[in-house]
Amino acid sequence: MSQLGITRCGNAEFRWGERTYVMGIINLSPDSFSGDGVTDLEKVVAQAHRFVNQGADILDIGGESTRPDSSPV
Repeated sequence: MSQLGITRCGNAEFRWGERTYVMGIINLSPDSFSGDGVTDLEKVVAQAHRFVNQGADILDIGGESTRPDSSPV
């Protein structure tokens, strides 16, 4: 089996291939494809805390829409 490597980010260490990591995704763009764009900062922080409390290893903060023809942030 080939070694997939290790990624370090702050105090976290991700050893790829040893386990499955859980990612919580928070879309900040109001025109998110999934329709879940959160723009209220308090709600964003609360969602991040919920994800961490539920076991998320990684938080993906979608700060800009990838919708075709969307305006850049």
